[in-house]
Amino acid sequence: MNVAQLKKLYDRMFRYMVDKNIPALSALHTEDFELVHITGIRQNKQAYLHAIQKGILNYYAYSDIEIIPQTPRTFIGRCKVLAAVYGGGKHTWRLQFDVEMSEDNKFKRIVASMY
Repeated sequence: MNVAQLKKLYDRMFRYMVDKNIPALSALHTEDFELVHITGIRQNKQAYLHAIQKGILNYYAYSDIEIIPQTPRTFIGRCKVLAAVYGGGKHTWRLQFDVEMSEDNKFKRIVASMY
C-alpha cells in the first residue's frame, strides 16, 4: 500500500473508533489482532472491541494524521486523539501506533506510544 492508501485506512480505523462502529472496525483487523497499550497491557481483538463498545476506551475526535512507512507490511501512524480511557477524563493524546499489517491489508498488531 502507498502512503495515501495507508492514511485512508488509518483514518477509517479512527473514524470507526469514534463512531463505535464495531462491525466495521472488526473488519479492519485480523482475527489474531493484538493491541499493546502505552501501559504495556495487551488486548486481543475481542477484548479491544469490547472495551470500545462498553466505553472503557472512548474516542471522541482525531486530527493531524501522519503516516511514516517502514517496511512493506509496517508503518508508524501518528495523530492527535481526544479520548477518555479507563475512567480518566477527556484528554488530547499525541498517539503513535507502530502498525503491522497482514498480507490482506488488515491491522495485525498495533503497539501504542506517545510522540
